[in-house]
Formats: sequence, structure tokens, C-alpha cells
Amino acid sequence: MNFVEELRWRGMLHDMMPGTEELLAKEQVTAYIGFDPTADSLHIGHLCSVMILRHFQRCGHKPLALIGGATGMIGDPSGKSAERNLLTEETLRHNMEGMKKQLSKFLDFDSDAPNHAELVNNYDWMKDYSFLDFAREVGKHITVNYMMAKDSVKKRLNGEARDGLSFTEFTYQLLQGYDFLHLYETKGCKLQMGGSDQWGNITTGAELIRRTNGGEVYALTCPLITKADGGKFGKTESGNIWLDPRYTSPYKFYQFWLNVSDEDAKRYIKIFTALSKEEVEALTAEHEAAPHLRVLQKRLAKEVTIMVHSEEDFNAAVEASNILFGGGTSEALKKLDEQTLLSVFEGVPQFEVSRDALASGVKAVDLFVENAAVFASKGEMRKLVQGGGVSLNKEKLTAFDQVITTADLLDDKYLLVQRGKKNYYLIIAK
Repeated sequence: MNFVEELRWRGMLHDMMPGTEELLAKEQVTAYIGFDPTADSLHIGHLCSVMILRHFQRCGHKPLALIGGATGMIGDPSGKSAERNLLTEETLRHNMEGMKKQLSKFLDFDSDAPNHAELVNNYDWMKDYSFLDFAREVGKHITVNYMMAKDSVKKRLNGEARDGLSFTEFTYQLLQGYDFLHLYETKGCKLQMGGSDQWGNITTGAELIRRTNGGEVYALTCPLITKADGGKFGKTESGNIWLDPRYTSPYKFYQFWLNVSDEDAKRYIKIFTALSKEEVEALTAEHEAAPHLRVLQKRLAKEVTIMVHSEEDFNAAVEASNILFGGGTSEALKKLDEQTLLSVFEGVPQFEVSRDALASGVKAVDLFVENAAVFASKGEMRKLVQGGGVSLNKEKLTAFDQVITTADLLDDKYLLVQRGKKNYYLIIAK
């Protein structure tokens, strides 16, 4: 498998230095991508970089995932309009552990294969490096003129940022450049990859290597992922879509991919899955013949959810979706954990009722009219129940005065009332 060709057809190649393709054809190459340890989980904004390393390893090359423990203490000015908060060493170590666990799902770190992946942390080689040594051994090789010419620096100096650019951030490209030099000398790393906004930092590293020891190294970048409507990829109203189920439930994760636009689905299925070109082309043709069936979105959501979480989580997410959109059963509803239940019914009207009242039993008509305003009147509820239009926990309510107790609660806390086909109400016992 040809790595560059693989990226090219997937739309994952933005720029590369001349000679990169020839190098990859000639030998097993070691390459790295840097990840910012600002949280103990990756989010889907990182996923394109992770997939690049995955393809790289599948093509027989050796991937290094660099966690920016040192550079994370400073902050990269690329694409930023303000300086970021600095992290403590303890936080960085914790974040790094979480990230390695996630990366292990995508990359082979543990086998005896010559191209097994490695995790490296630039804090390990920067923590004892004195400022004077760094200034003398690294700083003297790169001129200020060279550093000022970088787009990431120019944008911050041209008034686009209110606070300008601190010296700390200005040195970021030297630190990242030194990472490349260190990995070249200690790991034989000849290629750095990253998002297109990293081109300036990557080429600084290549220049530093050339000037310090005459070595020849290469660079390759992927486009920054955007949405077809120009919106920011991977962000929702509630924030980032994380790979860790503690922060984004598998159900919400699945729903994110299921709800992308047709145009985005055509691009994302190439970028975020390992499906072959033939499979993608067949799925795209099937989708275009019947867009309303959302074939691409369904397959994209399935592949990415299984890859990041598990097949079990994917099946649970589909079942949860069916409860809200396709009917579902009371058994399926009872199987939902609390986090998924709240994710599925986020945004539906919610009412709180007294747990003590439920303990002694309350007639449904009193509970859903007086305690929680699901129905405007008892007459309206009686009529709907008689017509089979009211369900409690996905089971038809047969009598409007049925007694409801704490035994009916889901997760010992919730009641789900359905009025008609599409109107849901969540009642919370407190």
C-alpha cells in the first residue's frame, strides 16, 4: 500500500516537501505527529492526525505519537488569538496516560514488529535543558528574520490578537523544531506530519536539522477539517466531541456522525474510516441513488463508533436512537444506563415530582396533570388514553387512573411519558 496515494484519494494530503514520496518508497520511514496534552482525552479534532498515523503504520512505516508535555506548558500560537493557560507537570502526566490508552486503540504499540508505534513526551528531553544551553545550541541556528516570516507569527503581530505575541509563544517554533532534531538524532525520524497550520513549525525543524548537522528530513501536512457550511468541525453547542465516554457518551458520539450533512459524509467517510476506495465508491453511489436513506451517514457513524468505542456501544446507540425515533421497546429502554437515557432525551420537557408521593402510589391522571403538566386537563388525558395515544416507559397506558409507584421508575429515578408519536416528557423523582 502506498501511503501518499492512500492519503491523496482520501483527501488527507495538503502539502509535502519534495522528495517525501521517494523516501517513503525507498525505505521504512519513522515519522511523528505531535498531540497537545491539554486534556486527558483526545477529541475528534485529533482524529484525522490519528488516522494518518494508523495508515502510516498499515503501510509498513513506524509511527511516533509525540505528546507535547514541554510545548504544552507554553502553547502554540498557530491558529490561536490568545495565549493559553499553562499546565502543571502532574496534570500533564495524567493527561498523557489517558491519551496513550486511547491511541492504543488505533496503533500497535505492543507487538515485536519493527514498525511498532512508540509514544514519546518532549518533556522528557526538555526538562533538564537549561535556557543558556538551549539559546547557545539551538537558538543561534535560526534567525529572528526566519521566525518572523512564519504566518502564525505574522498574524499575531499584525494586530489580529489583542495582546500580541509573548516571547514564550514566539519560542514555540524553536522548541517544536528541536523535537524534530532530537527525534532525528535518537530515533532516526525523517518525517514530521501534522495539520496544515503546522507547516511553519515543521519546516523550522527541518531547517534546524539542516543547519546543525546537515541532515535531510521531510514534512507532510493534511488539510484542516471543516464542515461544508464553513462551520467548525467537531464542535457542538455543548462543546467538543470527545473520544472518552466520560465526556461524550457513545450515543451522543454516534448521533454526531449520523447527523452530518450529505456533503460532509462523502468527505468524512474517507478521512475517518479505514474502508477501501472500492467500498467508499460503492457506498457513495448507493447514497446518491437514494439520499433520503442516509446510507453514508449510517455507515460512517457505525465505523467510527465501533473504532473509537466498541461494537457493543454501537449497538446500544442504535437501540437508543430507535427508542426516540423509531419506536423501540420497553426492554430496550430499561437497558439504557442513566447517562445514555439523559443523552437520548436531552431537550425534551422535564418535570420533577416527589419521590415520597410515588412511594405511596399516585394515579396516572393526577401525576400527569397536577404533579407534572404533561396534559392540559384530565379530560384530554382520558381521551388520549382511550385512543391508545399515551405510553409510560414505552408501554401503552391502558387505564388513565392506573396507579404509578416507585416500582415503575427507570434507573430508580425516571418515568418516560409519551403523548402521541413524537411528544416525550421525562419525569424525575426527587
